[in-house]
Amino acid sequence: MQEKITSAEKTEKEKTSEAQIRPNTFVEFVGQAELKKQLQIFITAAKKRGEQLDHILFSGPPGLGKTTLAHIVAAELGVEIRATTGPVLERPGDLAAILTNLGEKDVLFIDEIHRLNQVVEETLYSAMEDFTIDVMIGEGVSARSVRLSLLPFTLIGATTRTGLISSPLRDRFGVINRLNFYPPETLTEIVLRSSRVLGIEIEHAGAVEIANRSRGTPRIANRILRRVRDYAQVMADGRITKDVVDSALEMLKIDEKGLDDLDRTILRVIIDDFAGGPVGVKTIAISVGEEVRTIEDVVEAYLIQIGFVKRTPQGRVATDAAREHLRRD
Repeated sequence: MQEKITSAEKTEKEKTSEAQIRPNTFVEFVGQAELKKQLQIFITAAKKRGEQLDHILFSGPPGLGKTTLAHIVAAELGVEIRATTGPVLERPGDLAAILTNLGEKDVLFIDEIHRLNQVVEETLYSAMEDFTIDVMIGEGVSARSVRLSLLPFTLIGATTRTGLISSPLRDRFGVINRLNFYPPETLTEIVLRSSRVLGIEIEHAGAVEIANRSRGTPRIANRILRRVRDYAQVMADGRITKDVVDSALEMLKIDEKGLDDLDRTILRVIIDDFAGGPVGVKTIAISVGEEVRTIEDVVEAYLIQIGFVKRTPQGRVATDAAREHLRRD
């Protein structure tokens, strides 16, 4: 699949580049004010009691800051953080190896926790509740289960698909928070902050224009900022103005709503090929040559957020707002 500039999924390159501009404290973290306030209260209370922080689940679309918040929580607690992902933990032994090496009150961050293997997830239950874990020693008829005690720790899970998390796992989290899309004014602050960190010269109007086309997502705002920086260095004097942003995003085919060619193609398929819907997501995926997961995780959430698509039991339906937008396109 060709790189989708407006995808909130993290690219391999961004796994390292994001560290350069990642906020390290709640003060530096822009947006999600209510969530930050809650976390600060819970952290302060846990530190006063001398206890580990309750387990936390962050949910919401990709690119909104779940990983960043996990690192900030660990920093505010003054403990180490160990990060992994659900798909990486294939066997209970993989999880045991991590848990037994955690220090007291450390943070274990599991991204994409909804993709945990069921056996691994069940192993996690006792670790979260009682800070114990059962491991198998030996093989065959001589195999035996040994219960190991763990140091108290905090699990922070992140998911884009809350509905795929089982009730037993979800119920073991003491704090459950959903991150929401960011308003343009907050994204403008993020773009200006990232520009300062990266040494990019940008006018306020240019930052506003990037924010307006970033689909409510900081990761996309920062990615667009980098691409506009490249354009400004080659096609302008290096300074990012609103006109430079307009020209750069016209080249990238990102419109004023932050939609790209794939988004518009999906809308046209629903409207032109299926009379506005309803149409199933698998049918849409086949029509545009994309994977169902790409449609659901990368495209659909934003189209629903801005009122261009409705999800019904019968399938996806395009709205009048989507039709009007395509007419103006």
